[in-house]
Amino acid sequence: MENSQKTTNIAGKMPEPDPDELARKALTKIKNKFLIMSGKGGVGKTSVSANLAMALAGRGFKVGLMDVDVHGPDIPRMLGLKGMLGASQNHKISPIPYSENLSAVSVESLMQDRNKAIIWRGPLKHSAIRQFIGDVDWGELDFLLIDSPPGTGDEPLTIAQLINDAKAIIVTTPQEVALADVRKSIDFCKTVKMDVFGLVENMSGYTCPKCGETIDIFGTGGGEKTASASGLHFLGKIPIDPNVVKCGDTGTAYQEKYTDSAVTKAFTKIADKMAKLCEL
Repeated sequence: MENSQKTTNIAGKMPEPDPDELARKALTKIKNKFLIMSGKGGVGKTSVSANLAMALAGRGFKVGLMDVDVHGPDIPRMLGLKGMLGASQNHKISPIPYSENLSAVSVESLMQDRNKAIIWRGPLKHSAIRQFIGDVDWGELDFLLIDSPPGTGDEPLTIAQLINDAKAIIVTTPQEVALADVRKSIDFCKTVKMDVFGLVENMSGYTCPKCGETIDIFGTGGGEKTASASGLHFLGKIPIDPNVVKCGDTGTAYQEKYTDSAVTKAFTKIADKMAKLCEL
């Protein structure tokens, strides 16, 4: 009789909710979700993520920026964000505000010592990213940009698994070695059934401030050709400007300081193109 009662209790127990499914449901108030990725390091992906988020916010859109580069979380430093992540009134994680329209979360903002190395294997990364997706009080957003590490490892794979409607924006530089890795990123997206929203060509030419001559240090047009050959949207070119690096190092808003620069205008055009393609 006692064994029968135990069996009844076990059989009648409600199944535990799927944490991955709960995370997915938490993003229903976000209209557009983009994974910013690159096939290789050193192409300025995080700089593009931060500046694109600022450009979209500057156009009046509500934007969230999620930094899932677990081993190299640079978004807080680039945006000049200080302090730790806190809790909202509904006991969820509150993203750190950058401006009225832009807020961000990063694993670095959970650490007391920001210079301490994070040594995690895949399951821990998956759990942390799931928490950023499901336990952050993003509210209603027009855009969520997710900055991932280069390559096609655990972090972009986790995003592909948890956010079914996320689309990829692939950042590249014009030279062939970078474009070869872009093609691998495109293949990754096809394999995990993630749509590629478009390509951005970063470090595309440098204009000398003294003589005005434009020098194609890494070449130019390679990203546009790759996008055309792959049937993808080409979102735009970002020229080289050393001030972007200086502002990123100091947490200064480049687009506010250099409002008329070629880089600021390029990001504004990309933001406008994204809004048009998303029908916003």
